[in-house]
Amino acid sequence: MAGKATAAPLDEADADDAATEAKPASGSFFGRLIGKITGMGRMKMMIFGGVLLALIGGGVYAIFFMGGDKKPVEVAASKTFHHELPEMMVNLSAGNDRPQYLRVKITLELENEKTIEALKPALPRVVDTFQVHLRELRASDLQGSAGLFRLREELTRRVNHAIAPAKIRAVLFREVVVQ
Repeated sequence: MAGKATAAPLDEADADDAATEAKPASGSFFGRLIGKITGMGRMKMMIFGGVLLALIGGGVYAIFFMGGDKKPVEVAASKTFHHELPEMMVNLSAGNDRPQYLRVKITLELENEKTIEALKPALPRVVDTFQVHLRELRASDLQGSAGLFRLREELTRRVNHAIAPAKIRAVLFREVVVQ
């Protein structure tokens, strides 16, 4: 009589192997990949995930920071003109406190020579509007970069109003001293 094979008891490792072999792998590539990933140990999954993240991060870095045109971008330098205004010294609006003074040196940034020609006849009006506005300021109005930014914007608006339709680009401060 042919000998019957008796089943030997399986230990736990053999039982896990038998269970994974008993599961049919799906036919698609992704199905087999998912089956392999879920069959991996925890440490192998962490290593696989780290490598995957490193590859994705390297690809993103290469695309954004290393890719593209290697030639430097040349910015066309437009020609600007500057006109210096005379130094102005005004007393600030301080109320009953001790008097405070503002000394300011201003340069106007202009786009072309036509603007300079429009500015020259209107220069007394520009200086007058600056003086009137500066005398109404308090020392607290000039504190910090925000205060100087607001002053620059207001003075630019006043110059552009005085020389309209010509326009200046910016008011540049060479010196601002509050005493």
